[in-house]
Amino acid sequence: MTKKVLLKDIAKEVGVSTALVSYVLNGKAKEARVGDEMAKKIKKVAKKLNYQPNLIARGLKSGRTKTLGLIVADISNPFFSMLARFIENEADRHGYTVIIGSSDEKLDKSQKLIDTFLNRQVDGLIIAPVEGSRNQINALNRMHIPVVLVDRSFSDKDLNAVMIDNRNASFKAVQLLLENGYKKIGMISYDTSLSHMQNRVAGYKEALRESGVEVNEKLIRKVSYDSFTNDVFGSLDYFLKAKKPLVDALFLATNSISIAALKYINGLSIKVPEKLGLVCFDESEAYDFFYSPVTYVKQEMPLIGEKAVNLLMKIIEQKTNNREWCVVPANIIVGESSG
Repeated sequence: MTKKVLLKDIAKEVGVSTALVSYVLNGKAKEARVGDEMAKKIKKVAKKLNYQPNLIARGLKSGRTKTLGLIVADISNPFFSMLARFIENEADRHGYTVIIGSSDEKLDKSQKLIDTFLNRQVDGLIIAPVEGSRNQINALNRMHIPVVLVDRSFSDKDLNAVMIDNRNASFKAVQLLLENGYKKIGMISYDTSLSHMQNRVAGYKEALRESGVEVNEKLIRKVSYDSFTNDVFGSLDYFLKAKKPLVDALFLATNSISIAALKYINGLSIKVPEKLGLVCFDESEAYDFFYSPVTYVKQEMPLIGEKAVNLLMKIIEQKTNNREWCVVPANIIVGESSG
């Protein structure tokens, strides 16, 4: 087993005190009045010996480990993997490292990740919360752990959160279908009480009502996270396989639902957009393989990542208890699928 390199090992090779090495490697060379040449020599030896700092020990001394914990719902989902990259990039700009975990939309796994990150002494958390996790977030707030929710939240706004205006984005998406002549618009969403999905359904209904179209609850199908592919296929059968299809357009509330639906629709003899209009939520490379260029709601993920990290930095630096609810605009990217 390779022996862990300590500060004293570097000090011995350079021929200086351990304290001097500590000052340099902790970015306090100027405070200790260490010359530039000596600082460079110490850093060079540390790199040669492959010195790895003990971030937890450093955090106990300084109160900071310069690490953040990020919990996403599903890292295999392109939306969350891209969002994680933008958060990681912005954190790096602030000199922070991000540790990433995937809750898989499971409450117990979310709690395990929170416990693991807290044991690692992270300075703060960015979390895409799962269904039923409000008590987990409340517990973090009681412990004064800096935390920012991203992508989704709960019904009240007494939390730090960064997300798009889901209601308005859905309103515009459905409004586009209505303007293009579709009247029987169905929606497939996840079955959850989290605010992002509730607001997308609310925006769908609002667009219908404003256009004088009666809301038919039977045209809103909600699928489970655990079996969403089969549920999406079943919903499409329900909508489209009757002698007279129940819908002439569909609004698909997430990219994972959209990808499953596009795959299924591609195997049906239904022409898009002539017989079926489509608007999807979130962008995906998979849309490029559908024969009709897909209209979709684009979330500005670089901006979401930037604002989530900057809000967390503000909480960490200022130690503030004020709550901020940051709304990022979303855009409709118009293709042919919406008519």
